[in-house]
Amino acid sequence: MAREDDQESADLARERELEWQQIVENFGERAVLDPEDVAPVEPEPVGFEREDDDEPSAGDQVPLDEEFVPPTPPPLPRPPLDRLLAWCGVFGVPALVLVCIVAGISVPSWFGLLLAAAFVGGFGYLVMKMSDEPRDPWDDGAVL
Repeated sequence: MAREDDQESADLARERELEWQQIVENFGERAVLDPEDVAPVEPEPVGFEREDDDEPSAGDQVPLDEEFVPPTPPPLPRPPLDRLLAWCGVFGVPALVLVCIVAGISVPSWFGLLLAAAFVGGFGYLVMKMSDEPRDPWDDGAVL
């Protein structure tokens, strides 16, 4: 709020108030244009058209025998059998339990305990096999 003794801030406040009053008074009114003032707009062509006198450049056509063919990727690495069984326990057991629940299959209690032991054992084995040494702070995990 402007002080009475500060003349510039009082003038500025009055100007702002007048501007807001004009905005509020003109709110909702639309400008009416005469039809003569509006020029018709022709749509521009969307695609690129090449003129007939242009010759194709060397980069436009690539011979088929010179196309890049990527090398075949190496096969996926296979984990050792112990880690593979641990991962199957961690991911396979919940998937099997979910399928049994959705299908409405009830399993014996000893089988449920065996599944729980497989999950906990697989998770514990993977945690046990983790490295205790800290990683290099500049190592982002990328292998080239």
